[in-house]
Amino acid sequence: MEKTQLLCTFTKRRYVNSLIDEINSAYVVEKVFVLINCDDDNEFYLTYNVSVEELKEKSFLRNTISVHRNKSTNTLYTINAINSVIMLLNDGVKDINFKIPWENYRNSILVTNEEGFKKINTKIFKIS
Repeated sequence: MEKTQLLCTFTKRRYVNSLIDEINSAYVVEKVFVLINCDDDNEFYLTYNVSVEELKEKSFLRNTISVHRNKSTNTLYTINAINSVIMLLNDGVKDINFKIPWENYRNSILVTNEEGFKKINTKIFKIS
C-alpha cells in the first residue's frame, strides 16, 4: 500500500468548488472531504490524502497544512496542537504517554496559531 499524507486546505465558501478542481489538478486524489466550521458557515476545510512520493516533487497548495487523524473520533490535528492539548490537560507537562480523551475532540480540527491552541468544530459538508 502506498504511503500517503493527509492534507487540510483552509478556504472560504465561495472558493470551495474551484479549490476542489485545483486540488484534483495538482495531485492524484481519490476523494476530497469538505468540512464546514459549525460556528462559522463561511469557513471550510478540504481534506485529502496525497502520496508521499508525489509530495516530494510538489509543494503544498496555499493555506494548506499537514494533519493527522484519529479515526475513532474523526479528529484532525497537528502535532503542535496535540502537544498543546496534552500540556493543557497535564498541568503543563508534555508527556508522550498521556492518554488523550479523544471523545472531547470528536468531529473537530485541532490547530495552533499565534494566539495559541484552537479547536474547530466541524461537520461534513460534502465529499467530492
